Amino acid sequence: MATIAKPKTAEMNPGPGFRIRSQISRPDPKVIVGLGEFDTPVISDLMNRLYTMNPAIRNLTSPDLKILGPACTVKVYPGDNLMVHKSLDVAKRGDIIVVDAAGSRMNAVLGDLVSTKARHRGICGFVVDGFIRDIEGIMKLNFPVYARGVTPIGPLHRGPGEINFPIQCGGIVVNPGDIIIGDMNGVIVVPQEIAPDLLLRLRERKEAEAAYLAAVQRGEFSNAWVDKLLEEGKCEIIENGQNVQH
Repeated sequence: MATIAKPKTAEMNPGPGFRIRSQISRPDPKVIVGLGEFDTPVISDLMNRLYTMNPAIRNLTSPDLKILGPACTVKVYPGDNLMVHKSLDVAKRGDIIVVDAAGSRMNAVLGDLVSTKARHRGICGFVVDGFIRDIEGIMKLNFPVYARGVTPIGPLHRGPGEINFPIQCGGIVVNPGDIIIGDMNGVIVVPQEIAPDLLLRLRERKEAEAAYLAAVQRGEFSNAWVDKLLEEGKCEIIENGQNVQH
């Protein structure tokens, strides 16, 4: 009787696509706490609006549950969460586990059980480019989970996947140790290497921004800068049927 062999193409292969890095560099905790002083819109502006995740990835738990911490990155095959489970052993207290599930809507990447385990390990939240499930149970945990949506369909546990290698989440590259900041406005990724300088610039601008906001709240503002830009761009302005400016 002939032996029936399993196709080699279906085997897991060690290396890229099936690997774990247990140790990563993390930012100075004081820098992380400092960035937490600022809302995501202000941080986004100072990074020229290019480090904000797709708004489809949003807070699915509670409006007051913000996220702040270094990224433990996870890449999974869509519909599988073996590496999400293993990341609970790799991530450190205070980390945010960021999962690249390629935006798949087919299966949930995690639910209330994984979230409960993560909270016990001191992990500060999940950001998932994909779907989750058991939302009612997660909401009872007072634990932040940001994702694209909810489905009752659970994941498989087979692999492949990676932990603590570069991923993409919501259209943004996330490296292990990058600082993740999330609130009701969305999720920001601060590259680890620029975080100290970014914090310095945020603090330098804080007083001027506060003064400008206070003036606007008093009704003291001018849109002369808008007119200047319109004039420089030779915007056509029509009043009472007459062209008054080119």
